[in-house]
Amino acid sequence: MPLSRNEIRHRAIQFAHNWARTRSEATEKQTFWNEFFGVFALGQGDSVKVFLLAKGVDCEKLNAKGFDITGQKRSFVDAGGKIMACGICLNLRRSGGRDLCPVSTLKDMYDIVKESDKVLTF
Repeated sequence: MPLSRNEIRHRAIQFAHNWARTRSEATEKQTFWNEFFGVFALGQGDSVKVFLLAKGVDCEKLNAKGFDITGQKRSFVDAGGKIMACGICLNLRRSGGRDLCPVSTLKDMYDIVKESDKVLTF
């Protein structure tokens, strides 16, 4: 379901507020881009799926003051986005999937690529 105009506006304002004090785009550009892309694309009614690989499966360990990764993931999923994590990558890190980010397979990643009109990698 596409987001309402008010929800898109609210998320854009929150996005601007969250990044207002950012001084080092070089160190935060990936987080910045991912957050912007998720807000924008889902707001346009697009389907957005993320498949985490390698260090990406440990993203929740990056939670810190001002960087609520778990909260961002929850907002993304609540808005209709889908996040999956490479099961092999999780096993190598002795970690398991979470409700926001279930253990997935390379077949799941293949299916995302196969059904997608466009694929972005970071």
